[in-house]
Amino acid sequence: MHLAYPAVLAALLFCTGLYGVLARRNAILVLLSVELMLNAVNLNLVAFDVWLRDTLHAGQALTLFTIAIAAAEIGIGLAIVLAVYRNRGSSAIDRLRDTAETDAAEDLPDHPDDDSVAGSGAGTPGTEDQATAAAGKAKKAEATA
Repeated sequence: MHLAYPAVLAALLFCTGLYGVLARRNAILVLLSVELMLNAVNLNLVAFDVWLRDTLHAGQALTLFTIAIAAAEIGIGLAIVLAVYRNRGSSAIDRLRDTAETDAAEDLPDHPDDDSVAGSGAGTPGTEDQATAAAGKAKKAEATA
């Protein structure tokens, strides 16, 4: 068998996985696309191992390591996706800007020295906003505990 057949198939699988990583919004589908890309790499490793007639079968040994890493990656990835889904109610990647808890920090004014932004002007500017942010962080910590 020619080397071109498995190489072309691996290239098609890798391109399909790359498209899935770039175009999908669901985190689970992105993980499946990464698995597809890893399987394309495994196919290339085994094909070149057979083509080169390696006596140590290094390509097949590397494939076993890649399968082990892929299994660990999918296990940890699914655990992270489930934790994010439980906390946020969605596994859409475009809605998850970052994993930090910045809901209360988004309400803070851009210019804390400006008296007109600080509220009623009573007390130190920004103390009311800092207390609100601290209360929001405490509330988030209770919800995640």
